[in-house]
Amino acid sequence: MATTETARHPDRRDALRIAAAAVGVNLIGALGVPFTTTQSAWFAALELPSFYPPGWAFGVVWPILYALLGAAAALVSLAGRDGAASTRRVRTALALFGVQLALNVAWSPVFWGLERADLGLAVLALLLPLVVATIAAFDRVDRRAAALLVPYLAWVCFATALNYAIWALN
Repeated sequence: MATTETARHPDRRDALRIAAAAVGVNLIGALGVPFTTTQSAWFAALELPSFYPPGWAFGVVWPILYALLGAAAALVSLAGRDGAASTRRVRTALALFGVQLALNVAWSPVFWGLERADLGLAVLALLLPLVVATIAAFDRVDRRAAALLVPYLAWVCFATALNYAIWALN
């Protein structure tokens, strides 16, 4: 079992792999951007909760979170490549990661594209436990990778509260 004690520090080539994964996850996350428009008549008519952040915040937070996700996935992958973790644990962790990332990307077309806050909330209700499961699976492989997902978990919790408030107000 890989732990923080057995995980080695990334070398220069690993750092490039981590950076590439961070960019790659950002590109995947960007798939939802075409659906996101705060200028739509539907969104303009919504009553927003008092804690709705300024629009620019999303453009700052998501790239950082996606970079952390990519770095975390790369650390897990590297642990598997180096034999620091069992192949089964790495595959399980990365499979959970892929499923939660796909669900994350699906939220934008559901909430924005379909203009359905209720279905967006359903997507988040599925996403939240998957993020927790991914963190647990990453922790079994590389504790650093699990820690990198904690800010994402916090943001998904916030997004769930935000989506719920929008649904409840409208």
